[in-house]
Amino acid sequence: MIRKRYKGPSNDKERSTLKLIEAVGTVIKNEGYTGLTATNIARVAGLNRRLITLYFGTIDNLIETYVRSKDYWITASGNAVELIKEYTGENTKPILDKLLQNQLDYFFNEEEMQKIVLWQISQSTQIMKDVSEERELLSRDFFKLSDRELEGKDTDLRAVSALLVAGIYYLVLHAKSTDTLFCEIDLNTTEGMVRIKKAISLILEQTYTE
Repeated sequence: MIRKRYKGPSNDKERSTLKLIEAVGTVIKNEGYTGLTATNIARVAGLNRRLITLYFGTIDNLIETYVRSKDYWITASGNAVELIKEYTGENTKPILDKLLQNQLDYFFNEEEMQKIVLWQISQSTQIMKDVSEERELLSRDFFKLSDRELEGKDTDLRAVSALLVAGIYYLVLHAKSTDTLFCEIDLNTTEGMVRIKKAISLILEQTYTE
């Protein structure tokens, strides 16, 4: 029988590093950002908390490594990123519509991203500032395209988009945390989701045709 060769300290480090990174996600899902302490992360990983300092320097570096690995906003955009790359210069409305619809679906189903957004609006940290900047990079690419299309029109697409994204975040967080109606709409039902999606498309249609 051939025995597996032990690869030594470097292999241990790689395994432990991965465990610590994965533990961050588990803590976020179970306890939210307030549970992101060295003690909690090490406990979930089943490792000594001193390894966090040894391998990452600080707890913030560990958390940042995890958050950056997730690419929440890129994932939430779905195929909208590809649509931006394939843009032919004719109509950006379907791209933005798809982007917002994808964000609604992803954010509604991704509990971890819900916790990240709550963290983002609850605490001012460098990690969340960096994450916000990465989100802005995605929208910046889109607005470069829409600016050319809407040049000369009195259309503030950035303000409209900001209201729609903020509305998506709040409606989802409200539905998930209270399980109650909002303006007599239940987002936890298929009917409620369809109504909000139709409203997003209607607002964009009116914005682009003004």
